Amino acid sequence: MALSPDLSVDVPLDVIETTVLAAVRLTAFLVVAPPFASKAVPGSVKVALGLGLALVVQARLPRVVTTSVAVFVGDLALQAVVGLALGFLVWLVFAAVQSAGGLIDLFGGFQLATAFDPLNQVSGATFARFYQMLVAALLVASGAHRTILLGLVRSFDSLPIGTGLAPAGLAKAVTSGITGMTVSAMQIAGPLIIVLFLADVGLGLLTRVAPALNAFALGFPLKILLTVSLGGYVLLTLPGALPGLTGTATRLMQGVQP
Repeated sequence: MALSPDLSVDVPLDVIETTVLAAVRLTAFLVVAPPFASKAVPGSVKVALGLGLALVVQARLPRVVTTSVAVFVGDLALQAVVGLALGFLVWLVFAAVQSAGGLIDLFGGFQLATAFDPLNQVSGATFARFYQMLVAALLVASGAHRTILLGLVRSFDSLPIGTGLAPAGLAKAVTSGITGMTVSAMQIAGPLIIVLFLADVGLGLLTRVAPALNAFALGFPLKILLTVSLGGYVLLTLPGALPGLTGTATRLMQGVQP
């Protein structure tokens, strides 16, 4: 690569191929995994971040030399699939917070109040959108996004460049991620859901005791009041749950074997 008539730098081909393959995996991961997957992060920023990380990581990676263009294109596609799969596993873990917000919307009567979600550019209910934006802010504020990136870099040890994902290992990781997402969502939103359920039971008993009172007419205002009043207590659990979610995401990435 010539820089001037008197100065030239020779970059080995294996270094270029290794860097490009690593950049494809890293960029594919950033497209899917939170908080980088947000629509608020431009695509050019994701590409630049992936390439910058690849330039740092390539020094510790074994060199890759392909024999033909077709093989190199196949390796690029393989690394893109690996990056997307790892990003999906991380998304599954942190989707627990959004799922908890969705459960609160469902039981609290906010499900019909959908609005535009600026992060995903889709419509969503109130608490689901709020919790998703909150967890993205907490990831950046606490530095947990660096832990996720470190886990991604370490995935090159368990999944070297040139190796693909084993279907059995990926299926096990996805199943574990879905199970953990469900359990975490119930742990976060469970106390408020129980309160809302008891409120429904109380209204039902009040209707049986005094039918003329029409207690269910108070149902929606009462549940909205309880949700808004007690929703702040649910927020107190998020900072404590964040390290556990980050650790789970890192373990899932490192646990996928070729």
